[in-house]
Amino acid sequence: MKGVIGITGASGALYARLAIRELLRDDRITELAVIVSDSGQQVVRYEGVELPGPQDDPRLKFYSPADLFAPPASGSAGYGFMAVVPCSVGTAGRIAAGVSDSLLTRAADVMLKERGKLCLVVRETPLSLIHLRNLAELTEAGAMVMPASPSFYSRPQDIEQLCLTVVHRMVHYLTGHSDGYRWDGAE
Repeated sequence: MKGVIGITGASGALYARLAIRELLRDDRITELAVIVSDSGQQVVRYEGVELPGPQDDPRLKFYSPADLFAPPASGSAGYGFMAVVPCSVGTAGRIAAGVSDSLLTRAADVMLKERGKLCLVVRETPLSLIHLRNLAELTEAGAMVMPASPSFYSRPQDIEQLCLTVVHRMVHYLTGHSDGYRWDGAE
């Protein structure tokens, strides 16, 4: 199973680091392509988040957002899922409009046209009517829109545990498996 992670300039780079870590726990994943937008790179630095790299796991492949000849730009490359985490509403709008002006938006477009799993972990509040319409368009096109709204059922003890409540749901959607907390209604 091959997947793609897109990282945009929305705040919440910790979500991206945790998503990569959690996805790589799955031995079925043979490759994880990572595309960090230019503004995403700035936010990762500003928020002091260290992303894992190929030195940490050879399944990680990093691609420039300007490289429209990279494998994630083509449906024939065989990627089965993509998460944009965190996803800015600007990126969501470009994907909704079919604007493939970078490798990140092109890879998302490929996921939609190939009927792969596309999950957008949107990091914005409040949402304008334009944002909501774009997210509705994406949902109708087959994407999973997952706002970065953490849950508290598991009683997270720190910010990483809180963010994992979103990441585990995303991983479960993309792969069908996650070690995350599942609320069963019991106290």
